[in-house]
Amino acid sequence: MKESAHMGPIETLPRRVDKPGSEGTGETGEPRDPQQPEKRTFVFLLLVACVVMVGLAFFLWWVPYVGLSNIHPNLPLILAVALGCVVLFWFGGALTLVLTIIRGKNLFFNRRIRGVVIRFLFPLLVLVGKCLGISKARTRKSFIAINNQLVLAEAKKVGPDRLLLLLPHCLQNHECKVRIIWNVDNCEACGKCKIKGIVALSKKYGVPVSVATGGTLARKIVVEKRPDVIIAVACERDLTSGIQDSYPIPVFGIFNKRPFGPCYDTDVDLELVEKGITTFLMDSQKVRQSRMTGGLSSGE
Repeated sequence: MKESAHMGPIETLPRRVDKPGSEGTGETGEPRDPQQPEKRTFVFLLLVACVVMVGLAFFLWWVPYVGLSNIHPNLPLILAVALGCVVLFWFGGALTLVLTIIRGKNLFFNRRIRGVVIRFLFPLLVLVGKCLGISKARTRKSFIAINNQLVLAEAKKVGPDRLLLLLPHCLQNHECKVRIIWNVDNCEACGKCKIKGIVALSKKYGVPVSVATGGTLARKIVVEKRPDVIIAVACERDLTSGIQDSYPIPVFGIFNKRPFGPCYDTDVDLELVEKGITTFLMDSQKVRQSRMTGGLSSGE
C-alpha cells in the first residue's frame, strides 16, 4: 500500500496523487490540494466539537436556570454571559486555526495555536472521531497534516546544525549487520535501503541524522541535541507521539512507506526528505554571516 502527498502550501514541495487503498501509509503528513482528505477530517471533527461545546454550554445554563433564578433573578444572565464567553473563545480559536489552514500563512499566536492543537484538540478530536466511527489512524493522519501546515506557516529557517533529521530504525534493511543507531555514518552504502541516500543528503547539506529504535530513544536524542526544527520520518502512531513529546520544538512529519508491513524494511521518498531539508534550511550565505557574528540564528 502507498500513499503520498505534498507537505504543505509551500510550492517547493511536490504534489502527489494518493492511490486507492492507501490507508495507513504515505510519505508526508498532508495530501494533495484538490481533495485534502486529511485536512477535511480534522476540520470536520473540529466543527463537530464546536457544536458539542455549544450544546454543553446551553445544557449547563438551562439545568440550573430555575434554581439560580430563585437565588437572584440576574444569576441566569450572568451564567449565560460566562458560558457565552467560553463558547466565543472556542469558536475564535477554531476560526483562527481554520484560517491558518486555508491561507497557509502564520496568523496571530500561531505557535500557541499549535500547542493547543497538540495538547488539547487532538485528544478531544480522537474522542469525537471515535463517537462518529472515524478510526484513530485516520484522525492521527489528519492531526499530522494540520501540524505540518502550522509548522510550515511558521516558516522557520535554521542553520544545518540546528536541524535534525530523525529516522526510524526500520528503514535499515533487516539483513544488515552494521549498527547505525549511534552513528549513521557507519552505513556501508550497499544500497539495499534508503539509509545510503539519507547519509548522502546529510553530507550534502551538513544536517545531522539520528536513528531511533523507538519513542524512548527518540526522546533522549531530542533532549540531548535540542534542535530548533525536526524532520521526522515514521508511521502515524510514532509521528503523533513524537510531535506531542517534542513540543514546543516544531516537528515536520513525513510518513514512511510500509510495503512489507509495519516496522519491517520500511521505505521513504528521498526527494521529499530533501525538499523538507531545503524548506527549513537557512541559505549558505546567511549561515556564514551568522557564524561570523557569533552563532546561528534559530529563525529569520
